[in-house]
Amino acid sequence: MHANSLGFYVYRPAAWLRIAGSDAKSFVQGQFTNDIRLVGPDRAVYGLWLNQKGKVLADSFVAADGSEDAYWIGSYFSPGETIRRRLEEYLVADEVTVEDRTAEWAGISLIGEGAGGWLARESPRAGWIFPGRRAAVENWEWVFPLAELEAARGKLGGARGLEAAEVERLRIAAGIPAIPADIGPGDLPNEGGLEEGAISATKGCYLGQEIMARLKSKGRIRRRLFRVAGRGPVPAVPAP
Repeated sequence: MHANSLGFYVYRPAAWLRIAGSDAKSFVQGQFTNDIRLVGPDRAVYGLWLNQKGKVLADSFVAADGSEDAYWIGSYFSPGETIRRRLEEYLVADEVTVEDRTAEWAGISLIGEGAGGWLARESPRAGWIFPGRRAAVENWEWVFPLAELEAARGKLGGARGLEAAEVERLRIAAGIPAIPADIGPGDLPNEGGLEEGAISATKGCYLGQEIMARLKSKGRIRRRLFRVAGRGPVPAVPAP
């Protein structure tokens, strides 16, 4: 596997927050739709932040900090301020602090077969790596301090740089919704096909869990996100 068979996309996360404190694990577990007990070295967990009606406020990955008392929360598209407000709204007597550190971090998406293996061999490296959600093909994320960006670029060698529009086409072709642009506060996760992979049916309670359980048992939704293709330029949205 050589770097020049990979595509890479340099980006700034919309959110990269650190949540810490003696109650951090139980607090995040009780708010996030997926099971953070699955978080491990080079493994982040993808899930959603819902409101009490089960509507989608934001999505994110949750990654380990190296301590059971701290986690990192990162998102491609959901703003850090939205996630921070959502978390702090439900902090009562929890020993938890939330820091929005988005401005200090950068990321590189590696897209192509063998991306994870290539990253594993490129060590030591700053930051975190974990499987991403950019495309139907293999995709890994490498998130690191912004100060390390030039050094990270230097490790990519002959890998091909990808433009934002190309990465967007890969995402749409794979049927992966951007949150909150495609699925947001007016929508249920199931309407975006997010019930698989983003929601745990076995982890226990979390905000919006009752609605998700009801949908799972009844199995019916009135709307669903679809891809639309056609000739000519992309129309301005919202389109009729």
